[in-house]
Amino acid sequence: MNYDLLLHMDMESQETMDIALGNIENYMLALPDETFQIVLVANGPAVKLFKKANFSAAMAVTRLHEKGAKFKLCANSLKKFAIPAEEIIEGCEAIQAGIVAIVRMQREGFAYVRP
Repeated sequence: MNYDLLLHMDMESQETMDIALGNIENYMLALPDETFQIVLVANGPAVKLFKKANFSAAMAVTRLHEKGAKFKLCANSLKKFAIPAEEIIEGCEAIQAGIVAIVRMQREGFAYVRP
């Protein structure tokens, strides 16, 4: 069985981000003996939440990244909101187009969730 999970955020909502990070944590805890990938893709205004200045999110993202979660931020959105790479939380990866990444991962069998 495939347990790969894709979470998608596109709104600038700290509450939604907290839910997404909690979902990642709970998912990892619920499947201790399974092999899976977990990826959060952020595009649109949601990329603003992945700045180092968002301290509580930065700590959680870093901790989850160290456990294997991947965080992918849309480069088009980062550019639109003038967010330079040095302001992004460690462990986050800028990708060319978030929506394209979402489609690709769904085609690869990732379950899609919007927190």
